[in-house]
Amino acid sequence: QGILREGLEDVKQFFKAHGSCRLPLSPSLLVKGIVPRDCSYFNSNAVPLKLSFQNVDPLGENIRVIFKCGDDLRQDMLTLQMIRIMNKIWVQEGLDMRMVIFRCFSTGRGRGMVEMIPNAETLRKIQVEHGVTGSFKDRPLADWLQKHNPEEDEYEKAVENFIYSCAGCCVATYVLGICDRHNDNIMLKTTGHMFHIDFGRFLGHAQMFGNIKRDRAPFVFTSDMAYVINGGDKPSSRFHDFVDLCCQAYNLIRKHTHLFLNLLGLMLSCGIPELSDLEDLKYVYDALRPQDSDADATTYFTRLIESSLGSVATKLNFFIHNLAQMKFTGSDARPALSFAPRTHTLKTSGRIRDVFLCRHERVFNPSKGYTYVVKVQRESPGEVTFVQRTFEEFQELHNKLRLLFPSSLLPSFPSRFVIGRSRGEAVAERRKEELNGYIWHLIHAAPEVAECDLIYTFFHPLPRDEKAAGTNATPKPADATWARSLGKVGGEVKLSISYKNNKLFIMVMHIRGLVGARGAVAEALPRCAPQLVYDGIPRGDLEQRELRLSVLSEEGFWENILLGEVGIRLRDLDLAQEKMGWFALGSRGHGTL
Repeated sequence: QGILREGLEDVKQFFKAHGSCRLPLSPSLLVKGIVPRDCSYFNSNAVPLKLSFQNVDPLGENIRVIFKCGDDLRQDMLTLQMIRIMNKIWVQEGLDMRMVIFRCFSTGRGRGMVEMIPNAETLRKIQVEHGVTGSFKDRPLADWLQKHNPEEDEYEKAVENFIYSCAGCCVATYVLGICDRHNDNIMLKTTGHMFHIDFGRFLGHAQMFGNIKRDRAPFVFTSDMAYVINGGDKPSSRFHDFVDLCCQAYNLIRKHTHLFLNLLGLMLSCGIPELSDLEDLKYVYDALRPQDSDADATTYFTRLIESSLGSVATKLNFFIHNLAQMKFTGSDARPALSFAPRTHTLKTSGRIRDVFLCRHERVFNPSKGYTYVVKVQRESPGEVTFVQRTFEEFQELHNKLRLLFPSSLLPSFPSRFVIGRSRGEAVAERRKEELNGYIWHLIHAAPEVAECDLIYTFFHPLPRDEKAAGTNATPKPADATWARSLGKVGGEVKLSISYKNNKLFIMVMHIRGLVGARGAVAEALPRCAPQLVYDGIPRGDLEQRELRLSVLSEEGFWENILLGEVGIRLRDLDLAQEKMGWFALGSRGHGTL
């Protein structure tokens, strides 16, 4: 940091003497000064500098670049040029892979400038928001995108960008044999675009640990990426679309095998160590498999995707990199909440006077569970806000506070483990009381705890809280059905009902027109066409009975979503003979045959 400050003073003197200059990255970038407070360095081996220049255009933002010394950026320039050509081929064929291709320029032997992409973060920083073992978890990338795209349509667009750009990265990095892939040289934009940086090793020249290659998978494609694509941990049709997209992009590049071999062949004599003989060109030839048919190549690349997704080595590599980077983390690095887009303070938000956890609510998006509604009252007259937080978010707050303060200053946190098969509603009710006590003690703790930025960020409304502010907050009535309705129910159920020898026989035969959790209309056949038998019901008693049938989703075995229900008064049916027919499903009312 001291050396950086000294160097920045020299840059300041340069601008005082010359007024302005054009950056080597592009002649269109005209700058007039350096912004020292925005300058820092990265913790990789070459310790690249992160520089921020003042734009000559008064309406333009500061121009941020990376200056590297110690790496041959000609190799990065060549790699980016090859990716740029791949992207042009895809676009010409009507396939926009949403690739992010940044500028890179070698200004001398072992030095040069690289463009910084705004609103982007490395996978490592995203993953460690969920702890040092975040690289083994499936949710970090999806949660980060959700945080920056709170609206449903924004998030869907970000996922679409992710699917296309991830497919493009898989194909490009495999064909060019880009190695030394870890979570600090793969980046993700808030818009969902994924891209790779730092191409110090390519054409299959992998780093070695003894006799073991560090890059064991064909390319980087991990379960947290698949989680974003699938919209959860279960396979979906979008994953098949992703595989098709990869194979289509791969086959389009294969048609231009000779173009890439010729272009790389022209560079054999330029002195790049990893592109020096025909064996390096053979790597690209073998990766493109020009002798294969499109069908064979599709099968081959599908297997590569399966192999990469199943590779534990990639996640282990990420984890080791997380540990290695921990020792470089500066003392000024403050823990932040993964679900909060920005930090809030007592000064910016206003002093909190009281907090109270009002109730819990069942949620189904982005995943099924419970959220807790907290009333936050500030000292400003009449300033009351409501925020919704999950148990996992309370737990993250507590874990981050433990990094800042000794346990003696913090209240004890409720246990996340539940003994036995308690129903979700009962667990949520118990946790509500425990969390209420926890946040009360937190707000009334020592000033350094109660007034810290983490707590004020946690209780500051997020976009999702503001969106929910206008919804009805009426508690669930006591006589409500135990299964939660989606609000939109419907469809029909086909039943066979008969009565014989004081026994009522009911068979569920078919269900159609159901409105699913995502608004889709579906048909269903019961798994084994269940027949229910009610024994010992006299005919006189039968006429006083009502049959109530509820159709529930199979989201979970203790909490279900109500898709529709019907009540049938048995006195309305002549059960002297079997009755078979369709009954309309609604929210509460009685059905008719």
